[in-house]
Amino acid sequence: MSLKTYIKPAPDFVYRILAWIIALLTLVALTLTAVRVLLTPVFLPFEYNMPGFPPDPYGFTKEERLYWSDIALDYLLNNDGIDFLGNLQFQDGTAVYNERELHHMVDVKLALQNALKVWIGALVLLVSCAIWAWRGRWWDDYRAGMRLGGWLSVFFVAGVILVVALSFGVFFIGFHNIFFQPGTWMFYWSDTLIRLFPERFWRDIFIYVGAVTAGLGLLIIWIFKPARKPA
Repeated sequence: MSLKTYIKPAPDFVYRILAWIIALLTLVALTLTAVRVLLTPVFLPFEYNMPGFPPDPYGFTKEERLYWSDIALDYLLNNDGIDFLGNLQFQDGTAVYNERELHHMVDVKLALQNALKVWIGALVLLVSCAIWAWRGRWWDDYRAGMRLGGWLSVFFVAGVILVVALSFGVFFIGFHNIFFQPGTWMFYWSDTLIRLFPERFWRDIFIYVGAVTAGLGLLIIWIFKPARKPA
């Protein structure tokens, strides 16, 4: 006898709850997958070369922006302390980042690395649940949960992009106040972080994350579409 013979089916409502859990895990996993896709060196040259991307009014060239932003991205993904950025200097000996900027980068790194842990956790849970569903006779409910998660991702992204299009400033402030202490993420136009990552950069980020998430959601919907019943 197979292991399935010894597994007693749970009540239907349990599988419906599990399907919703799978759907929410799918939404989290797809969104954070899109974030991780953008945390690659190829994204920065792509963004800085976009038509209409605003030049730095304080003098950074495109090459300088790419150089310094690549180091900032490296810091966010490595295990080094803030001295990795704090020791950086321009050719005239002035610090690249001031204390406010360094403090914020510490906060950003903590938030990002926690998000990446959640991403890995969501992927592990989805795979574990898939194995459980296959062996525990609730594979159809798992597939339904994945499809629902795909649709949730598409509709969630549509809502976010609509808000970004209508009132990005309000959305941007609200987003930062959720993840960071109010006021700690606000800088002067002449500060390095603003010069490297102006508002246009962040608006595009949300659009790209949304587009990738929606695309992955549609892919999930297609992959887990209901199986055709034999004629």
